[in-house]
Amino acid sequence: MRLALCNEVLRHLPFAQQCAAAAALGCTGLELAPFTLTDDPSGLTLADAAHFRNIAADHGLAISSLHWLLVQPEGLSLSTPDPALHARTVVFLIHLIRFAQACGAEVLVHGSPRQRSPMPGQSTEDALARCEAGWMQLAEAARAHDVVYCIEPLSRVETPVLNTVAEAAALVDRIGSPALRTMFDLSAASQTEAQPVEQVLARHLATGHVAHVQLNDRNRRGPGQGDTPVAPVLRVLRDAGYSGWIALEPFDYHPEPLACAAASTAYVRGAWEALT
Repeated sequence: MRLALCNEVLRHLPFAQQCAAAAALGCTGLELAPFTLTDDPSGLTLADAAHFRNIAADHGLAISSLHWLLVQPEGLSLSTPDPALHARTVVFLIHLIRFAQACGAEVLVHGSPRQRSPMPGQSTEDALARCEAGWMQLAEAARAHDVVYCIEPLSRVETPVLNTVAEAAALVDRIGSPALRTMFDLSAASQTEAQPVEQVLARHLATGHVAHVQLNDRNRRGPGQGDTPVAPVLRVLRDAGYSGWIALEPFDYHPEPLACAAASTAYVRGAWEALT
């Protein structure tokens, strides 16, 4: 099991302290949210990437992945009917692809519900079509930079655009790039999938669509901090020989950020060990 902590949980700490805490908890990776590194991620350089990569390595960690890609700068949108804004958003995301490669990250996770949702007066179908056109360009860039760009299914509360793993997998198939795949987020899947989530995961692992996993509870806290079963998901990953990253991604840091990270890590490691 390659376990990563999503760094925004500890964003109140300097980056080196985030790494030290994640390593002390038993993680081997850190999933970066670019907005935690600077107020304007468009200014991040390849030298910055090497800097963060080296700090993580000094603590025995890899930069596993990037996520929360469009939090900053404000105003970007992949669903927009404005060609100039759409092009600017794609350029920014290609910049993050280059940054991810320089960090040593294997994966980028595209969630960003607000920036893929329909604008006022825009249909969901038009929003998806414009996102798909952008993701086609991003797939080419990801392939050129040897990273995998994952489209994240999100809950219907967050966006009407791509809510199930099957919907995201169908988009991946339409684009047909080996650098574009989908991923599995336990909280979102628990809210949107009609079948048991472990069955959904097993099916899409078997077809090769899933390249990344995030664990959290349906209640938005860490794995093990609610009633969402985690062990069946881990069993599927183990039985499938999954070798990608498993990232811990709580949104509600209960009772406080470090304690939430510690509880989440301990719970997942214990549940994994119980399977062996």
